[in-house]
Amino acid sequence: MTHRIVARIGLAYLAVNALLLGMWAVIAPRSFYDDFPGLGRAWISVDGPFNEHLVRDVGALNLALAVLLITAFVRLSKELVTIAAVSALAWGIPHFVYHAFNTDPLSTGDNILSLGGLALAVCYPVGLLYLAPRLDQA
Repeated sequence: MTHRIVARIGLAYLAVNALLLGMWAVIAPRSFYDDFPGLGRAWISVDGPFNEHLVRDVGALNLALAVLLITAFVRLSKELVTIAAVSALAWGIPHFVYHAFNTDPLSTGDNILSLGGLALAVCYPVGLLYLAPRLDQA
């Protein structure tokens, strides 16, 4: 039972993040570009010119990932959790690597916050890959 609860927590964390990012980028792409992550910080606009098409596409892809993560949360099968985790890693690893090697636009504090959040987007799916085979045993 514990594996199932921990897996659901990881899936919920990833799904909520993808859903919030996706909705913001699709509904208000200029605001997402100018204001992400919020609280007076700007992490996207410092990295190049605004491209509404690109921001909306990133938002839509996050929404698609959220649908998969939510489905895995509800069904909680070994196969679906594995697919959701691998899909999250396919997005999370390149995103983390890009920002790890492109730190100049952000302050040290913002880099720590950004990379910390991006590291969670890699660590949670890795944890889910560990838990997935154990889900059907519960």
